[in-house]
Amino acid sequence: MITHTPTSDVDARSESAAPDATSAQAAQAGRGAEPGLPDDAIIVVPVRNFVLFPGLVLPLAVNRPFSVQAAQEAARSDKPIGILLQRDPAQDEPAPADLHQTGTTAGILRYVTAPDGTHQLVVQGEQRFRVKEFVPGHPYMVARIERHEEPEQEGPEVEARVLQLRQRAVEALQLLPQVPQQLMAAVQNAPSGSLLADLIASFMDTKPDEKQEVLETFDLQRRLDLVLERLGRQLSVLQLSREIGEQTRQSIDQRQREHILREQMRQIQKELGEGDDTSAEIEELAKQIDEAGMPEEALKQARKELKRLQRTPEAAAEHSMIRTYLEWLIEVPWSKTTEGEIDIARARRILDEDHFGLEKVKKRILEYLAVRKLNPTGKSPILCFVGPPGVGKTSLGQSIARATGREFARVSLGGVHDEAEIRGHRRTYIGAMPGNIVQAIRKAGTKDPVLMLDEMDKLGQGFHGDPAAALLEVLDPAQNDTFRDAYLGVPFDLSQVMFIGTANILDTIPGPLRDRMEVIELPSYTMEEKLEIARRDLVERQREASGLGAGQVELGEDVLRQLIRDYTREAGVRSLERQIGAL
Repeated sequence: MITHTPTSDVDARSESAAPDATSAQAAQAGRGAEPGLPDDAIIVVPVRNFVLFPGLVLPLAVNRPFSVQAAQEAARSDKPIGILLQRDPAQDEPAPADLHQTGTTAGILRYVTAPDGTHQLVVQGEQRFRVKEFVPGHPYMVARIERHEEPEQEGPEVEARVLQLRQRAVEALQLLPQVPQQLMAAVQNAPSGSLLADLIASFMDTKPDEKQEVLETFDLQRRLDLVLERLGRQLSVLQLSREIGEQTRQSIDQRQREHILREQMRQIQKELGEGDDTSAEIEELAKQIDEAGMPEEALKQARKELKRLQRTPEAAAEHSMIRTYLEWLIEVPWSKTTEGEIDIARARRILDEDHFGLEKVKKRILEYLAVRKLNPTGKSPILCFVGPPGVGKTSLGQSIARATGREFARVSLGGVHDEAEIRGHRRTYIGAMPGNIVQAIRKAGTKDPVLMLDEMDKLGQGFHGDPAAALLEVLDPAQNDTFRDAYLGVPFDLSQVMFIGTANILDTIPGPLRDRMEVIELPSYTMEEKLEIARRDLVERQREASGLGAGQVELGEDVLRQLIRDYTREAGVRSLERQIGAL
């Protein structure tokens, strides 16, 4: 970026000055310190982070003893000095090898010793030079140099570059705040291409090494190209900075306007007797909406309803309806998922612990989980367990949830005869709520629970619509990623939910719904399986439910066999557990 204040460290400080009597004191202090020098020799002043170009007048501070002595001698003898940039600015006593070999001769326009002891110079760059050799035997650096005369290069190539450089420099200066008119005039009225290039390079906000590279470029056309390239880069930065500043200012202005309007609204509400509780409530809802992780469509809808809530009086019935709707949008787990991967070995162990027998069923469940593990984003089939009551259909779903580390939720479909029980009620109705699917997912707290649809064979059908038809969208992997609950009014992704259905018989399940699912039949338990289930689970569970200690009751194998054979002739084990409880 172009700046209009030169920067330098230690040996170079920005300060304006004009000649006065102090220069005579400096000359007197250095009188007699140095004999005459050869014609091609010059006193050298090393500087840090400061590059002087020919034709420019800049302030320079010298603090190191050898630099002060060199400046005093040059002022006493009324001779120019040579300004050379140090390669490493951290060196306090640089050797000749530590300096760049190309510099600028400068005349001392003013020498001032400040009250704090610092020595301030105002120097004017005159000519580029190269060092031929350093002359030893002096208390400061002296070098024999070769001066460079600027050639008068004319022609269309140079003129085109000068014109382009002048235009870009004016554009860059116009993008800067508080640019001195003298600098703008100097750029517009520079008499030659070399002076224009040096002027722009001097005031560009670049590193000293980059300025030194321009100083060392003697060929005018190459120098113009180099400065044009760097100025173009700085101009792009300035333009981008201006655009960002405009956008930021517009954003701040909009926020200030909103703040003023909210403050006025707060004062109006205060005059109407409405407290600050409403404002705090709105701010809290806005914060929860931002943190809910909603997709774009849901987020847009939530913010729209929040604005409606702000405009709605708290006493109005619609206020509570909007607030309830926003609470539902916030509490639905839009982005929260279960962490962890499916462990097939652990799932097998859990299924064996929870269920005795059912080897074919457990094998199919493990195959199902293996496919989900290999392709978590794939469209898995919907399992439907079909079998008599008491054979463990619901408990199998709970075991699958425990094996996969997911939350378990259950929706009972027995007796459901209204489509709104599945899809939800429209918000135009008083007391409207989401459907059972969304309610179960909200209760589970994640968007990928194991959701059991229980008693699918007992769905009813009334004049409010067919709930079985509404389930077709829920259980279709090809379209349930955009399931739209009538209450929420925005799509919700059900593709990550693991649906498991249960039924006693298949005949009463509608054909299209049955076609969506993979049916797994659970057969009746044999006597040996019932006996093992009673030993492992039922006796202990009923003993604890009856409040008896471990040594207070004992049921032998013959008793259990007689219960199974003579008292509980059923497919499952529910009656068996009741008889054990009765004993």
